[in-house]
Amino acid sequence: MSAKAVKTTTTDGFEPNVVGKSLVRASRHGSRLLARSVVRRLKGGRPNPASLKSIVKPFFRLSGKLATQPDTLISAQIRLLQNVTILSSGALTSLVSKEPLRITAPERGDGRFRDQAWHEPGMFNFIEQAYLMSNQWVMDTIEDVRDLDEQDKRKLRFFTGQVTDALAPSNFIFSNPEVLRATVRTRGRNLLRGLANLLRDLDLADGQVSFRMSDPDAFTVGENLANTPGDVVFQNDLMQLIQYRPTTAKVHRRPLLVVPPWINKYYILDLGEKKSFIRYWVEQGHTVFVISWVNPGKTHAHKGFEDYMLEGPVAALDAVEKATGEREINTVGYCIGGTLLGCSLAWLAAKGDDRVKSATFLNSLLDFSDVGDLSVFIDEDMIKKLEKAMKKQGYLDSSSMAAAFNMLRANSLIWSFYVNNYLLGRDTPPFDLLYWNSDSTRLPAAMHSFYLRNMYLHNRLKEAGGIELAGIPIDLAKVKVPSYFASAIEDHIAPWVSSYQGSRYLGGPVRFVLGGSGHIAGIINPPAQKKYGYRVNEAPEVYPEDWLKSASEFEGSWWPDWAKWVEQFSGGEVDARQPGEAELPIIEPAPGSYLKNEPAPPIPIRRTTKPAAARKKPAATKANPRKPDNKASSG
Repeated sequence: MSAKAVKTTTTDGFEPNVVGKSLVRASRHGSRLLARSVVRRLKGGRPNPASLKSIVKPFFRLSGKLATQPDTLISAQIRLLQNVTILSSGALTSLVSKEPLRITAPERGDGRFRDQAWHEPGMFNFIEQAYLMSNQWVMDTIEDVRDLDEQDKRKLRFFTGQVTDALAPSNFIFSNPEVLRATVRTRGRNLLRGLANLLRDLDLADGQVSFRMSDPDAFTVGENLANTPGDVVFQNDLMQLIQYRPTTAKVHRRPLLVVPPWINKYYILDLGEKKSFIRYWVEQGHTVFVISWVNPGKTHAHKGFEDYMLEGPVAALDAVEKATGEREINTVGYCIGGTLLGCSLAWLAAKGDDRVKSATFLNSLLDFSDVGDLSVFIDEDMIKKLEKAMKKQGYLDSSSMAAAFNMLRANSLIWSFYVNNYLLGRDTPPFDLLYWNSDSTRLPAAMHSFYLRNMYLHNRLKEAGGIELAGIPIDLAKVKVPSYFASAIEDHIAPWVSSYQGSRYLGGPVRFVLGGSGHIAGIINPPAQKKYGYRVNEAPEVYPEDWLKSASEFEGSWWPDWAKWVEQFSGGEVDARQPGEAELPIIEPAPGSYLKNEPAPPIPIRRTTKPAAARKKPAATKANPRKPDNKASSG
């Protein structure tokens, strides 16, 4: 295992020859972009999965409602005049008192106005207050419109927010004090370098807007990411199965099978030694198997959700038994991997298969009643447009999914990098989580269409027999195994309330734990960091609001709580197992080819040797088999 260090970068200052280097980079990347643009036009361009109709429809309906509600327009105009009066009088008072305006304040966690100049009396303070007040006025006006469908309101708030976020004063040279200072200090070299950065990113993303979020040269999978020692012991068209090498002399008898999401790569669970959940599991004495999904291409277009089940966790169950000789296992599913795990357990239960003895769901949804702002991308128009784009190329391109997720947190995942990379002209610092976030994957057309329609659009999974996989109706109530749900209170992708409600559909005992932070940090929270804390409520069958009010709070990570819970299903201890020592040979070292977007290597032929008891005895022994003579000669 390599111990490659994370490269550090400087964000202040510029090299002496920055002008020459930036001009050369801009010329090189610009010429490539121009050539590619011509080729794309000749070929007809790439499919566009965005549905303009789905975005515009709510604004047409808003206009219609406003036309019939003059009182709403009058109220909005009155509030606007009041805001102008408050802002004007406040500005005059600030000018006289030399105190900054404090009419309103950014939301907690909003990093756009951290520079001290925003909070000192003067122009930038006035601009900040005017922007925040205007933004709130727009959102209040949308809320005041009556008889609008709740989904329309959600879309209006979301897409209007995208516009107001883009128009924030922090995104412009002359209204961002930090950018303005850098431009004066470097005599515009920051902008020249920013232009070179922009052309570089457009070139590397083949003409699409894709902000660089982390230094791509600072990390290498298999070295300082995804570096827990292990080996690939099984593979098929959709996945490679990794068995990790033990670090303890004894291990739990029942292995642990992990089903990660395939929207991104599995190594979110293995972000180096200090953050690796996989390494933690191994250190707790588990024989850990993790599915590493293929990054699908056009040849996988026909692969559906049931293929992911059959070639994923179901195939892995058989492989784990061959690798360890152990029939019974414990399981973990993360995000969409948890949704797949729930479906697989119901499918196995319908077949009378009882090999799984416990299930852990990490930020996983089984009930899609409320999926937060992700719902703005889910309607019939949007799905039809996606299906049309996927039909053309066989999959949903990773950039489309990444753009949607980034829009959910536009200020932190889009505009902060726009300012840093292109206005300040800085290099992005190394950040393992954002490196992983940029290393996204494609989604097969058949699977993604099934998933969007049956889960997000119609929410059929919660219904007994609502969906059918491999000829078997899925009923979550048939899942009787003990389950552990870990969710995050600030999760904007799998809202904890929906995760909690989904856990109620299972037929076995459930322990629900609510961690701090969001979709990633709430799960990847090693005990050594002592961060966020978590809540537990033992009361059965209570509403989410009541659960939260009466929950007990604990400091630090929830990982030890899970380790204690799963130990009761471990089945005792056995000697540690090494990859390749049983029926399945080692194919290649972890993290494997699929993670690196490479073809899988051939599976080696295992040469088996007959046990000593089964070997034929030498001819001399056969000629003189009498036991008394043998004993006499030996003693």
